[in-house]
Formats: sequence, C-alpha cells, structure tokens
Amino acid sequence: MSNWSSFILKMVSLLLLLVYSTDAKMDIITSKQDVQVGEEVLLLCKAGGEGDITWQKDGEEIDNEDLVSKVDETSSKLLIKKATLSDAGKYICLCNFDSGHEDETQTTLYVYEGPSFGDTHTYHEFLEGVNGIVPCLATGKPKVDVQWLRDRQEIPSDEGRRVHKMSDNGLFIEKVRREDAGTYICHAKITGRTITKDLAVSVVVNVRPTVRLREMEKKVIAGPETNVSLLCLVDGLPKPNITWTMPVALDPSRHHFNSDRSQLTIQSVVRADFGEYICTATNKISENTATLTLHVFEAPEVLLSVDKLFLSVGERVNVSCNVSGHPQPELYWVNKQNGQIVDSTSGRVRVLDGILEIDEVVPSDGGLYSCMAVGTSGNASRDVAIYTEPGPPHYLSVSAGSTSIFFSLKTLPVSGGTPITSFVLQWKEDPADQWMKTTISSSDTLALTNLKPYTTYTVRLAALNTVGRGQFSDAETVRTQGIQGEPDSPILSTSDMKVEGNTFSIPLKQSDNGGSPLLHYSVRYKQDAEETEWKKMQLQPDTDSIILKDLAFGSDYQMEIAAINANGSSSYATFNFTVAEKPVSSPRLTKGTVVGIVMVIFLLVFLAVDATCCYRNHCGLLMSIAVKVFGKKVPGLKMLEDGEETTKGEVKLKGISTSRGSIQQTIGQTPCKEASQLTEVTCDKAPLTKHEKTQGPAPDA
Repeated sequence: MSNWSSFILKMVSLLLLLVYSTDAKMDIITSKQDVQVGEEVLLLCKAGGEGDITWQKDGEEIDNEDLVSKVDETSSKLLIKKATLSDAGKYICLCNFDSGHEDETQTTLYVYEGPSFGDTHTYHEFLEGVNGIVPCLATGKPKVDVQWLRDRQEIPSDEGRRVHKMSDNGLFIEKVRREDAGTYICHAKITGRTITKDLAVSVVVNVRPTVRLREMEKKVIAGPETNVSLLCLVDGLPKPNITWTMPVALDPSRHHFNSDRSQLTIQSVVRADFGEYICTATNKISENTATLTLHVFEAPEVLLSVDKLFLSVGERVNVSCNVSGHPQPELYWVNKQNGQIVDSTSGRVRVLDGILEIDEVVPSDGGLYSCMAVGTSGNASRDVAIYTEPGPPHYLSVSAGSTSIFFSLKTLPVSGGTPITSFVLQWKEDPADQWMKTTISSSDTLALTNLKPYTTYTVRLAALNTVGRGQFSDAETVRTQGIQGEPDSPILSTSDMKVEGNTFSIPLKQSDNGGSPLLHYSVRYKQDAEETEWKKMQLQPDTDSIILKDLAFGSDYQMEIAAINANGSSSYATFNFTVAEKPVSSPRLTKGTVVGIVMVIFLLVFLAVDATCCYRNHCGLLMSIAVKVFGKKVPGLKMLEDGEETTKGEVKLKGISTSRGSIQQTIGQTPCKEASQLTEVTCDKAPLTKHEKTQGPAPDA
C-alpha cells in the first residue's frame, strides 16, 4: 500500500512539474534590436500558457493602450511607431499564469542616430613640404568613434608619427610628400555597436615644376648626316607643360619633338643652329626654366691646287693648300717620307702662306706630302704626290763570269717617289765606242750575258721608274774570265721523296755550278696522260727542295729540272712519281656502338651457357623459367613422391643418402633445394652415370 502511495505522489509531482515548466516558457521576439531614430519597432511577447501579460520599461509599467495590445491568451505585442532616443532601454514582459505562478522575460532596445559627416570636404590639395590637416566632422548618437584608414590599414593616434589622427578626429600630415597623395577613409562608428559609416577623402599633392638638363653645353659637327637630341628632364605635379625657346625659327622639317616635348631633335645640323636653347616647364603652381648652349662646329676641309706632279730633276714645285672649318684650323705640311713637318719659311724646301715650294727638285724630294688641317673640331688632310726620276745607284759592286758580268746593289737607288720598275745596263769594250744597253726588270738578275771571254768592258747602271731614267752610276771596268762549262744536272734525293695527300716534295742538291753562279732552276711537270700540258716554275738558286702542291689524286706524274747559269742550262733530270687515290674516311665506331656489340656478345654467350646448363644439369635461368611455366612436373624431369625413398627422416637420391637437414650440396653453383622432390639429380656438375642409376639404394645408416 505504501508503495502505491509513493507512486501516486511521484506522478502528481511530475505532472505539476510539467505544467509549471510549460507555463514558465516565455520569449520576446523583436524585429530589430538596433533601431534608428524615426524607425518603427515591434516587440512580441509569447508566454508558455494562458495568463495575464503586462509590459515594463526600465522598471515602470507601460499601460499605454496605443503601445501595448493583446494578441491572444498567450501573446502580447508592444509597437513603437517612431522611435526616439528616449525609447532606448530595458523592456520586461511579465505573465501571471492561470496556474498561479508568475514569470518574466526581458530584452534591451538600442535607439541611435546614425553617423553623419556634415560639411566634411572630400577633396584636399597640399603643396609639397607644407603641413596638411584633413578634418572629419563625424556626428551621431549616443556617441561616435572615429578612425582613419589608408589601404585598409588604421592610421594611429600617436602624435610622434608624421601622419597621425588628431584629438578632434582630424588627420595631420607633417611636411606633405608626394607619396602622401591618395584616398583616405574616415570611419565613424556608434560607440559599442556595429553601426558604421565611411567617408572617402582624396588628398592631392602639388609639386612645383623643376627642369634639369643632362648637360649645359653640347658640341656637334655640322653636316647633313649629323643629328642632335636635346633632353629636358622635367618634374612636378600636376605634370608640367614643356615649351622650347630656340635661337632659330622652328622648322618642322628639321626640328622634331617627342610626345611630351621633353626632347628636341635637330636633324642635319647647320652652323646657324648654334646658340641657347631654353626649356620651360609650367604647371598651375609655377614655372621653371633651364638653358642649354649648342656649339656647332664645322669639320675642317682641305683643298689642294693639285694632287699629283710629274717633274724632272731640277724643276720647281709650287702647291697651294687652303683649309676651312669652325673654329678655323691650323695648317701644316708634312713630308710623309720622313714624317717631318715642313716648317721652314726659307731654304730650298719651304712653306709660305700655306704654299709648299721646292726649288730644284732632287730624287729624294719625290714622294707624298700631306697638307693637314688641325683644329678643335677635328683634323683633315689631303696628299699630293710628287714624282721625279730615280737617283743614281750607290754601293754598286760588279763581278765577272766567263762570258757574263753581274751587278749587285747593296741598297736600291732613291726611287724618286714612285717604285723602280727596271734597270738600264750599259757596256762597251773601247772607251771611244758608243754605249750598248739592255733593260732588265728590277725583279730579275742584273747580268750582262753572251759577252766575250778574256775581254775588258766598261759598264754602268741606271734605274727606271714611271717618270723616266735616273742618273747612271759611275762607270767601272771589269774583265771577263775564261770559258767555263755549263752546270751539272741537279741531284734529287729519291730516298727522301714524300707524297702526302696531293702534295709532292723532294730534296734538291747541286754538285757543280760549271764555274759560274747559278741563276735559277727551271722546273716543269705534267700528268702522264695524252694532251696534258707542262706546268712550269722557276726556283731560286739557293733552293734546297722542290714542293709541288694541289696535284690530282690517283695520277702518275713526270717531273724535269735543270740548273741555269750564265753559260747555259744543264741537261734535265727526270723523275716520275705517283699520287695515290684520295683516302675515303671509314666510319668510326662510337663508344655507344662498342658497348652495344659487347652487350650482344655477352647475351649470346650467357644464353649458350644457360642452355647447356639446363640441358645437362637441369639448372640455370631457362630451367627456372620451365619450372615456373610447367610446375614441378617438368617434362623429362621425374620428381620423387613425398615419402618415397625416405627412411627415418632421410631423403635418398639414387646413389646418395643424406638427411633432409643436411642437404646443402650444389648443382654447379646452385644449392640443392627441396631435396625431397629431386630425382636423378646429383649435387655435382655431371648427370648420373648408367652405373649410378642401376646401383641400389645405399644401406641405412
């Protein structure tokens, strides 16, 4: 009975708890918690059960029927049509439930007047270097906090910083710099709430224009191919306009500007372009100028009255030279034979008022003379060539052969300004006779041949150039020697002959010159083929070898050589030789090719050895592959059945008995594995013999 009473008591308590809990559930639903002045706001109170609902604000009951109205038995609403700052506060909803108990819930309503920036200006201009202040007139209720932002970064209020927020919410910029230009954000926030408003403020920095020139002076040489550019480096904010003042009128065909007129290019500079060029930069702050002086020089020019003179010895030279340029250059005459300046105003060779004068020209006066203009704008020169006959030969020696006379010059005569082309050789037997003469090229041996032996001759020599013949040397008397023979044929050392490619060489030696110095060797050679012409060449008498180049590959050649002296020619020495075919280069084996060949050989040897091992000893890689493919019962390989031929834990191979734990023999180099499955396989390198196969099993140990 007591248990039943206890159960009923518990159930009643639970029902009372449920009823009480349901009545106690209350909530205020509001359209917004932050309400701007003038807005409408609705507060709805919902109770967990039926009862009498009342409203309070900040502890005082609200009984205004215009504000409070009943929705139903469990709900009531509070409507504020135009909120004022006084409507802010704590609102409480109380309910006396029909069950007899009371409950309440509350909410806080915030009424604000949004941030406003009033007459705050959003555009400010400052001159570089001055202090700038940007105000922010932010207002709002109940209270407004102000922050300054740039590039989303807060500007601190630290007065020690060059840019900081002031106590009156203004922005202070100390000694404004051009990098301070940009957009700043004044961020206003209602204190304690997330209600904010931003104002963008533009800051513009003005910079006075400045003009800078890379050079204050510029020097150029006038000419149709000469162009000059004058660069004016301008700075300032706003960007300045650039104008130029020039010493000459603007000529669009020669004067060109770039897009911002900071560069002036003058084409085909003339002397009149000389003067001052003024660059002016102007913006709304001020203007600035800079001046560049352009110096225009004229390159020196040289004019000669004549550029070439052909004169006879003893004639007079008169060559005038005029030089021009800006600044006026100085005039010099230079003798290019000796590199000396002709600075004498008197004497046989002199310069008077730019005129080169030479009295009674001699062969040593021949050559080039240069009139030079030397000035600050450069140098210029022109040459005049003076040509006359050569001078007389000096340091001449004469020697005689059997029927010839040889002339030898230690130094060539003075050329007279133009190269000596040949020599005139004269001779006579009797002093009363007329001179006989011959002309020999300057590149040939100076010799008189076909004279009489044992005869005295008077001889002399003179040089020739394009102007004429020079003076003769002093006459000399010389007697020819007796009759002498012709030289022997040259000796060719065939053992030292070489043919390299298509080049042939062979040593050369002369045994006897026939009593007269050799004049030269005469060489001729040709291919041993029909209608092939001889190729000829001459070699100096001191030549010690013959070298023939650019011969035809795969050809036979015939070569002949003779020695020549004043008495005549030796007989020809003949020599035959062959030039081999042109070698064909065989392809070289590369390192990769050699490695590939070695690997192929190794693979073939490995397969041969492995096949032998598989066939004879049932081992190796091929055997292993066969087991993998066919399983343990490989065709031709009889396996032992488990337990067959075994006694007391031993495995017996035919002819061999051993325990399973000690089978470590090898077939070749392969360990004997799984000995219980092998049959007719020994652990040596050879298969079982016929005798071993027929032999009975070994007796048990």
